Order: sequence, then C-alpha cells, then structure tokens
Amino acid sequence: MPQFINDPTLPKPSFPGSHMVIDEHYVFISGLTVADLSNGKAARGDVKEETRLVMRELERMLAQEGGTLSDVVRVDIHLSDLRQINALDSIYAEFFEPGYYPARTCTESPNICGGSTVEITLMAKRPPQE
Repeated sequence: MPQFINDPTLPKPSFPGSHMVIDEHYVFISGLTVADLSNGKAARGDVKEETRLVMRELERMLAQEGGTLSDVVRVDIHLSDLRQINALDSIYAEFFEPGYYPARTCTESPNICGGSTVEITLMAKRPPQE
C-alpha cells in the first residue's frame, strides 16, 4: 500500500497532492521549486542557484527515506526559458556521478508556480526494506 507523505519542513501543497508517494519499490517526489523553500525567494530568477537549491532539497527528501540521488531513475524538469538549459545542466550534472544520469525530460514551461524558473520532479528506486 503506498504511503502519501507531506514533508513537515515544506509548506503544505496548495493542490490536491502529496510531496512524496512511496511504495515498496519507488519514491516519487512531486515537482519542487524554490518558491516551496523558505530560503528560495532570494534565488528566484537565477537558474543556477534555483537548480542548486532544489536539487539539495530533493537530496534531503530522499535521505529521509534512506535513499540518495544515485537511486534516481527518472527526472522531469520544467524550465521557464529553454535557452537556460546549459546553465541548468552545469549545476544539475554536479549531483550525479558522470555516466550515471537518470532518464530525463526537460520542457519549457513559461508559467512555473510561484514565479520560479525551474521545477524538478523525480522518481527513485527505494532501497531494500528490512
């Protein structure tokens, strides 16, 4: 039976959804933006800093469930301006071992929630449970 979890350190979702859904095999994390983070306002508009903050938060959320970014198998990225993809990639790549990048989709979404420039969603393999 899946678990539906809202992270107490993040604002409650303003939509009918959960921050994370966990089943016996995977951890699914809803799209995250700097607008969701208490320290994100200052970074808004800087694609590199937004990417760095969101990836760190996703890493922290996975760690709560005993996982790491090396467990990630799929990432969906929404970028407000696709011309910024190289800037995003320069930071994004730092979070994964070279050659072991998850499957990924990146789309241009000019109206990301909260005025953010980057939104990242991921799916990770759940570590074996004892």
